[in-house]
Amino acid sequence: MLESKEIKEIKTIIDLMEKNDLSVFEIEKDGFRLKLQKGPAAQPAAAAPPAVTLPPKAVTGSPETTALPKPIESKPLKEIVSPMVGTFYRAGSPDGAPFIDIGQTVNEDTVVCIIEAMKVMNEIKAETSGVIA
Repeated sequence: MLESKEIKEIKTIIDLMEKNDLSVFEIEKDGFRLKLQKGPAAQPAAAAPPAVTLPPKAVTGSPETTALPKPIESKPLKEIVSPMVGTFYRAGSPDGAPFIDIGQTVNEDTVVCIIEAMKVMNEIKAETSGVIA
């Protein structure tokens, strides 16, 4: 375990790295080895090109044809969330059919995918009923 004196020395080295724009520092002393390395610096976002403004076009159609379409009312969506982290499999085998497709109706017991976690295949069920969007 490092002592507080050694931790202070490491913090001093980090400060020196920042002040002198160093990306890597490595030292080995009395069987103790330390390597500090900065990750890649965040690249500044590219400036967006200036927007081109065009003069407004004259409206030639009747008011009925230029009206905006009414927004489609949709039901709120529910996410199907895996209870674990792992590798997602849409089908039981590489050549097999997917468990579900968009537009398919599911119920609480419908298997929607497989999650592989720690070499164990876990079936994930919808746990709700509805239509896959």
